[in-house]
Amino acid sequence: MSGAKQLVQQEIKDNFVMVFSKSYCPYCSATKKLFSELEKNLEDGKTYKVIELDQRDDGSDIQNYIAQEYGQRTVPQVFINQEFIGGNSDVQAIKGKVLNEKLAAPKKA
Repeated sequence: MSGAKQLVQQEIKDNFVMVFSKSYCPYCSATKKLFSELEKNLEDGKTYKVIELDQRDDGSDIQNYIAQEYGQRTVPQVFINQEFIGGNSDVQAIKGKVLNEKLAAPKKA
């Protein structure tokens, strides 16, 4: 599991918006569509990345680690500026002013 932990922590640190997803999940699709539309508004140096857990051999290890560390097993699992936001319903609930403020915040080191 340490490989999954290392990968998750590095991806969260390296990418301003990090989404752990499954390619067939409709909730993941809704989240990815939203961030694809908002990505153009990200300032230079802020990246958006998606990892499709169902397309990786270690996908279940990654999902298990996130469930253990952040208390959520379902996908998508969204992080903004190294903060765990939650899933699609959490992202949709803050869509608008709160989400825009999170996306405009200075990038954490």
